[in-house]
Amino acid sequence: MPLPAAIKRTNTILYARRWKETVTFYRDRLGLEIAFQCNWFVEFRLTPTAFLSVADQSRATISSADGKGITLSFQIDNLQTANNAFIMDGLVPTKIRSNVMGADVFYLFDPEGNRIEFWSPLVQRREI
Repeated sequence: MPLPAAIKRTNTILYARRWKETVTFYRDRLGLEIAFQCNWFVEFRLTPTAFLSVADQSRATISSADGKGITLSFQIDNLQTANNAFIMDGLVPTKIRSNVMGADVFYLFDPEGNRIEFWSPLVQRREI
């Protein structure tokens, strides 16, 4: 069954126990732009229609996933430049791995333990 309405934008919400530290990580370390904020919730703009939010678990009605089973996946153009920039900024990205499902990838972990994957296709990926 198709969705009853077209999706106009997406937002992934992370529920954080270490809320201030996690917001600081995405804002200051990854340089994401804040689209909306209040005293327990910050929404970052990734693209014109895609957002990532961080909610203070202690003020929300849902709990943190404890960094288990969460991967944020971002396609970017230049992995080596991004990896080097993160290292220069004092972060600890993994080494770039080649040919993981047709892409080169590396990972970072936020203060909550959520995995952040940065990837770039080796060739045009075939969509299913």
